[in-house]
Amino acid sequence: MVLVRFAPSPTGPLHLGGLRMALYNHLFSKKNGGKWILRIEDTDKTRYVPGSVEGIQKALEWAGLNYDYGPGREGPHGPYFQSQRLDLYKGYASKLIESGHAYRCFCTPDTLATVKEKLARSGASASYDRRCLHLTEEEAARKVRAGEKHTIRFNVRASCTTALPSREPTQDLIFRSLRDAHQSLATDPILLKSDLFPTYHLASIVDDHEMGITHVLRGEEWITSLPLHQDLYAALKLPPPTFAHFPILLNPDGSKMSKRHGDIRVEDFIKRGWEPDAVLNWLLLCGYGVRTSSSQDKGNSKVSAHDQQAHHLESNTVMNLDEMVDVFDISHITQRNTILEAANLHYINKHHLMRKMKNETELKKLVEIANLKLLEKFPSR
Repeated sequence: MVLVRFAPSPTGPLHLGGLRMALYNHLFSKKNGGKWILRIEDTDKTRYVPGSVEGIQKALEWAGLNYDYGPGREGPHGPYFQSQRLDLYKGYASKLIESGHAYRCFCTPDTLATVKEKLARSGASASYDRRCLHLTEEEAARKVRAGEKHTIRFNVRASCTTALPSREPTQDLIFRSLRDAHQSLATDPILLKSDLFPTYHLASIVDDHEMGITHVLRGEEWITSLPLHQDLYAALKLPPPTFAHFPILLNPDGSKMSKRHGDIRVEDFIKRGWEPDAVLNWLLLCGYGVRTSSSQDKGNSKVSAHDQQAHHLESNTVMNLDEMVDVFDISHITQRNTILEAANLHYINKHHLMRKMKNETELKKLVEIANLKLLEKFPSR
């Protein structure tokens, strides 16, 4: 059975990019008769924002993206907070140490800063000189018994006790064959921090395996981490899932969409009264390579400015969530980054409202919502 996961970090409100990834996981799982998990990746304590998890759940509920397993919907794959799975990561890190694929690093922050500066001056691409790799087992054990704080680093070099097999190109569902341009990583990355919390790389690999994830759908920005992830799967002798990396969304000026640019929080779209299915419909079509055609609005000389800008989105591209599941085909996702056009949302939202107005019950709900909005805007009238 297909099993995928949407794994946001609780570092603030859910934004459009996150909602888009949740949508893709929902569509892919339902299209293939599978299920999806909401997993909270809360291993970075410095960036945790209280209330974020509840905000993510509220946004998903508003959108109608109902996860099968996760917080509040317990199942066989829990717990669903990474902060509650620390013993699991520690066990896998110990396996890597035993096999020679990882080692304990006792360098202090000051030492690391000095080493990094020295390497930078010499023109080296690495940020760490791997000095703790050369500690004997007895030396490392003595430091541990003495209570010295340490991290656990992955040994990316061929000097491991057991050499890793050469990497095969990853067959990505969107980008096809991904060849690794960097056969060795410059620095041994940290897998387990000194507070015993894992980094993303170890936690995601372990959880995807332990939860039985069959397909990992995530943003294109993680492609650069594939070499490390491939090596981790090989070192742990775990079968990797199938990957699909989605191109990122861009702002109108062509810059990468982020929380620092404009109102891209889902809660802003909720407050403004956008139709949930319209927002999902808009996000799906952004970067979707195949669009159907329709005769609606053809020959209509009275087309609004919004319609003129978005006229290529014909009527049969207006879909509710169930219809999106029916038509979804991951092979139609383009490889290019795409700009989110506000005009397209106006067009799609209008047609979703027109659909609702044809249903008496839905029309009454729209009138009630409009009345509430008017009372909020003009409370004294």
